[in-house]
Amino acid sequence: MPETTSVHPGDASPANALRPLDRDVSLSDVRRPVEAELDHFRRYFRAAMRTDVGLLDRVVQYVLRQKGKRIRPVLVLLSAKVCGGITETSYRGAALVELLHTATLIHDDVVDDAERRRGLFSINALWKNKIAVLLGDFLLSRGLLLALEHRDYALLHTVSDAVRRMSEGELLQIEKTRHLDIDEPTYFRIISDKTASLIAACTTCGAISATDDEDEIARLRTIGEKLGLAFQIRDDLFDFGVQDVGKPLGIDLQEKKMTLPLIHALREADDAERRRILKIVRQKKKSRADVRAVSAFVERHGGIDYARRRMTELAREAHALMTTFPPTEARDALMDLAVYIIQRKK
Repeated sequence: MPETTSVHPGDASPANALRPLDRDVSLSDVRRPVEAELDHFRRYFRAAMRTDVGLLDRVVQYVLRQKGKRIRPVLVLLSAKVCGGITETSYRGAALVELLHTATLIHDDVVDDAERRRGLFSINALWKNKIAVLLGDFLLSRGLLLALEHRDYALLHTVSDAVRRMSEGELLQIEKTRHLDIDEPTYFRIISDKTASLIAACTTCGAISATDDEDEIARLRTIGEKLGLAFQIRDDLFDFGVQDVGKPLGIDLQEKKMTLPLIHALREADDAERRRILKIVRQKKKSRADVRAVSAFVERHGGIDYARRRMTELAREAHALMTTFPPTEARDALMDLAVYIIQRKK
């Protein structure tokens, strides 16, 4: 394992300087240092999902045909490379995270009664809820067994903790949505648990698979947490956008979700305007005019600009932490990922 050099975010050397956050970055730029390893991962992941039950196999093959971004496996593999190199444990960590993520998406579609996922029919739309729930359970069990069979207890602990946090975050959001009393600290607790916990699990699993250095593992965990928070704020900003990003505009508002742009705008508004907007949010059904009214309110009171600033701050903090690792292609790709997250269009 190469010795980690002591580099600080303020180091002026070109190799460890902060890279601009306003440059153009594509997902292919991020993937490039692990492209060959991703091919191996795809084969590994298919093998992990194999089953000899005919019906289950047909559903699994349908899931495998869906083309996701695979950001989470990329994060695991890049984090492993940053900490010394990709191992077989790294592939198991990436598969474990992806199995968990896929299972949660399938279960989410059942909970939300969603008919589409990534432009295709959801599992519950084609095979009904019972099979969708059982498929999610199957994927979770495959992940657990994969870790246990190889005694990857540290990976299992990391991912299990992420599952706990994701469940708690979802339930806290449901509780708070009923009363519309989410303030900024509560919002960050919710998105930390719902979204950032899994991104942090990716970077942590990658680090664990490549090093025993607790300091490196802790830094990668923090980087993942900050990237996850920035990712969710970017997702929330789409709700107030003007373009189709695959997520219906105003969907968070329709579901009475209090996101950072709206929370900030409500904090800045006077009592009368706050009551007027909350009355719209409480409605079970909102018209397009209602959605436009809330979006205009959020824009007028600086909610979108404020959320963008917080998102950029988090990406910059993650970016700075990355400079504490020796300069490599993988480290630079993680820096590029911070840029991609805050610039992404969908």
